[in-house]
Amino acid sequence: MTRIPSKTALIIIDIMNPFEFEHGRTLAEKTLQILLPLQQLKAYFKQNRLPIIYVNDHFNLWQANLEKIIQHCQNDLNQTILHKLKPSEEDYFLIKPKHSAFFGTALHTLLHQLKVETLVLAGIAGNICVLFSAVDAYMREFKLKVPSNCIASVDDQDQKYALTMMKNVLKADISPYVTDNLKK
Repeated sequence: MTRIPSKTALIIIDIMNPFEFEHGRTLAEKTLQILLPLQQLKAYFKQNRLPIIYVNDHFNLWQANLEKIIQHCQNDLNQTILHKLKPSEEDYFLIKPKHSAFFGTALHTLLHQLKVETLVLAGIAGNICVLFSAVDAYMREFKLKVPSNCIASVDDQDQKYALTMMKNVLKADISPYVTDNLKK
């Protein structure tokens, strides 16, 4: 991934998840594989005082109450994920009713208020919620970066297809996040 410019926000999608669905265990295992680069990416944004925005499913709680969402999601599958990637006090937190981080949320208004021009999308599932969010971001004329090593999908072929679509159709930079690349 090329250097991250100012006026960029990190959107972390659905990382708080109980993984209680068919193939949930597989997605949890794949999420553990992206944990380190995602932590490093978040640390970069925090260090450079760039906005970090979590957009997450509400699990029928219909409350943007971070503690309730975390409590609902906690189980043996995701303890490490929640411990290492839960939002901090300075991070933004929004709930979403459907797949896209934009649909039915205040995300677009928040990004406008923050004067954001570029989005870095990360999280799960890459072939569903990340892809749908990328489509909506593209239609709103945001520049896109979707580091391939910071999203996870249940199926590797679906992940590859989603990344290809984001690169070829949505003009997203899908280069993996590597901390050394940002020093250039």
